[in-house]
Parts: sequence; C-alpha cells; structure tokens
Amino acid sequence: MTTSPQEQAPAQPQPEAPGGHPQRWLILGVLCLAVLTVVLDNTVLNVAIPSLTRELGAATSDIQWMINAYSLVQSGLLLTAGSAADRYGRKKMLAAGLALFGVGSLVAGLADSTGQLIAARAGMGVGGALLMTTVLAVAIQIFTPEEQPKAIGIWAAVNSLGFAAGPLLGGFMLNHFWWGAIFLINIPVAVLALVAVVVLVPESKNPQGDRPDLLGAVLSTIGMAALVYAIISGPEHGWTSGRVLLTAAVAVVVLAAFAYWESRIPYPMIDMHFFRNRRFTGAVSGGVLITFGMGGSLFLLTQHMQFVLGYEPLEAGLRTAPLALMIVALNFTGVAAKWAARLGTPLAIGLGMAVMAAGLASIATMASGGYAGTLLGLVLIGTGAAVASPAMSHAIMSAIPPEKAGVGGGINGTVAEFGTGLGVAVLGALLNSRFAALIPVAATSLPAALAAAGSAEEKAEITDAFSSGLETSLLVGASAVLLGGLVAGALLRRAERGDSA
Repeated sequence: MTTSPQEQAPAQPQPEAPGGHPQRWLILGVLCLAVLTVVLDNTVLNVAIPSLTRELGAATSDIQWMINAYSLVQSGLLLTAGSAADRYGRKKMLAAGLALFGVGSLVAGLADSTGQLIAARAGMGVGGALLMTTVLAVAIQIFTPEEQPKAIGIWAAVNSLGFAAGPLLGGFMLNHFWWGAIFLINIPVAVLALVAVVVLVPESKNPQGDRPDLLGAVLSTIGMAALVYAIISGPEHGWTSGRVLLTAAVAVVVLAAFAYWESRIPYPMIDMHFFRNRRFTGAVSGGVLITFGMGGSLFLLTQHMQFVLGYEPLEAGLRTAPLALMIVALNFTGVAAKWAARLGTPLAIGLGMAVMAAGLASIATMASGGYAGTLLGLVLIGTGAAVASPAMSHAIMSAIPPEKAGVGGGINGTVAEFGTGLGVAVLGALLNSRFAALIPVAATSLPAALAAAGSAEEKAEITDAFSSGLETSLLVGASAVLLGGLVAGALLRRAERGDSA
C-alpha cells in the first residue's frame, strides 16, 4: 500500500536557492547558538553535584537521575523528533524545541526538590532532541552542496566548544551564584535564539507529507532509551545484574520489532534500505567507533587528571581545552573543510581517525610522565576530529534524501549518543577490572583504595595500578578509532567507486 496523491500534503517550497539562502551564515549562527545551549547542558551539571547534594539533600540515586533523565529522554526521542521535523516543518520543531528547553531551564533553576529537578531535566531533554535533529536538517536545506562541509564543520566545532566549556562555565557560575543559575542562564539564550529562528529561519518540510509512523515512534523511543540506560547502568550495577540484562533484553526485542515494522510499512520513519547504502553504513559504523574512542577516553582522562595528577576540576577542564580549541580553530577558519575537500571524504575520515588514534596512544603511553604527553595527545585528537567528524556527519546526511533530512539529523545524534555511552561504559569497565586486579587493597574506586591504603608505598602502588588501567583502556580506545577509520574509509571508497561506475 502506498500513499495516494490525495493523501499527500502539498509540496512545500524549499528554501535553498542555486547560491544558497541569502542569509544562510547568519542563520547558521542562530542554529549554533541553539546547539551550544543543549551541548553545554550535557556537561554543566556535573560540577554542581556537591551543591545539589548539600542544598537539596539529594541522594546518589537522585543525582544519577538528574544527570540521566536528560540524556535518556534526548537519546530516546532523537529519531522520533527528526521524523516529526520532516513531516510538520523543521522551523516549527526548532522553535518548539527552544521553547521547551527554555521552560525546562526555568523550572530546573527554581526547583526546590529533587523530583522537580528530575522532571525539569526530562522536559529539557525533549527540547534538546528537537533542537539537535532540526539544526543539521535546516543547514542542509539552506547551504549549497559545496558549502555544506564547511557549515557542518562549524556546527561540529560548536559541539566541541560546548562540551569543553560546560564544566568551565559551571564552575564559574557556582563560584559566584547558587546552583540554579547554571540553568537560568539558558533562558536569555533560548529567548534570543527563538526570536531569531522565527524571524530568519525559512520553513521546510518533506514535500511528500508521509503519514506519521506512530508505532515506529513509540518503538524507537522505548528501544533507544532502554539501550542507553543499559549502557550507562552497566558499570554501576554490573553487566550481569538483573536490571542491566533485563533492560538490554527489552532494548534488543523492541529495536528488532522496530526494524521489522519499518521494513513492512509504506511510510517508514527510517527506510531500512538506507543500510544497503555503503556510504551510509560506512559513515554510521565509523561514527559509532569515533565517538566510542573519544568519548570514553576523555571520560577516563579527566579522572586521571584529578585523581592521579591532582588537578582541581576547573584546572582539569582547562587542561583538556586544547582538544576543543583545535577543533574550533580548524573548523571556524575553514582549514579542516579544505583538507577534507582535497583528500576526499574516504581518505579524510580514515586519515583523521588515524591521527586521533595516534593522539589516544600518545596519552596512554606518556600520560604518567606529566602533562606534556597529554597535551600532544589532545592536539592530535583535536586535529583528527576536526577533519573526520564533520566529514562523517556530512557523509551520513548526504546518503539520505533531502526530504528526510530531519531523520538524518536524528540518526547522526543517535550515533553520537550511542557511541559515547558505549565508550564510557566499556572503557570504564576495562579500567576498573585492570585496576582491581593490580591494587593491594579491596576497593572499587581509586578514592576508596587510597583511603584504605596503609602506607605511602601502597598509595604509590595504587596510583600506578590506575595509570596501568588507564593505559590499557586508552589503547583499546585508540584501536577502536583506528578500526573505525579503516572500516568507514573502505566502505565509503567502495561507494564512490560504485557511484562512478
């Protein structure tokens, strides 16, 4: 059964012109402002944990839900939000996302109980999902194909800037204001971005007007939320615990049902034929592994800086900033886009991820010798990511028809969420198992082990064990990134040869 012409919505005029939208760079600035607020909120809450524990009486489980409610809701809704943007209008969904994010920030900033804050964070996650999927979709519509790599590079640079600046901004705000200010600061930014979206951003939607895939939306939301919850719960509760195994089983069953349903209906949210496209599968597989290695490794590196090297949280954030600064510098200047254009997408992704792997290996082998080896590794990771990440996102978006750009943005966001969560869980588990096998006392964490140590020699042995576990985990992360570059590059090269043939 197919949708008849009478059932189809009238074709909507697409905003792009042969030379792109006349205000495309100003619009991109607005979109990046919206993205920055969402990305900042992924990391800014971490530095407020002591304040929340003290002022709201939050238990450990409450803190976990404050952090996870946002990421679970956002990751679960990414595909659904992208599909809604394609059907109902990307400008409408972008504006709705900003409004929800602003209202959620207001409620979070004024919350006087843990329950209110958790609910507000979940509402912010809904807005974040709408924002993250529509920004890339709008960018694809307003820029010419020649300008899209540079535009996506700037978008990627803003993502990296937000990731690095979150802890720094949070630390600054907490030094001068109460914890609610880290949420209230979002409101003027959201209002400004909302006004700019209404005035500047052109509307676009899928001209075929496919009917909404309600069952697909429900299945994808439940399946992705269950999968992400299983991944983030594994290190804490144990990978073989009943909670993790049950949640993982639900994710597998529901996502399998989602794939079956999508392959059977005439108006799917995600066309399963996308996965027969080598360009699409290459970019997705590489995207998972690049975020697996980088997200997991940076999570471990921040612990190493604080627990082993003794840096305060703010200083640790400053010392990891060179990674984000390299990405920002190379993408805002257009240097990364020029390199990628000269190399071609397959080689740009493969070479960029090889440089990232070298950076991770540098940190693994030289981190114990001080900050110099870490700095070299961060610069290499930033350089590789500046080239590979935008090329990867562009490959995903270009493999999907323009009328499905919202779904493409949802897939791109899902890949990043899944890869990062998996990297943190798997590399963290490797570190913990290696650490537990080497320390002379019984403990599950470095602070607990140091507290139980009876002498300076034992403490030195414990920190050496942590460094050894870090080295092992980072080398695994480097191998995953290198493998991802080889797989993605090979599949994209084969796709290019098939297209030319």
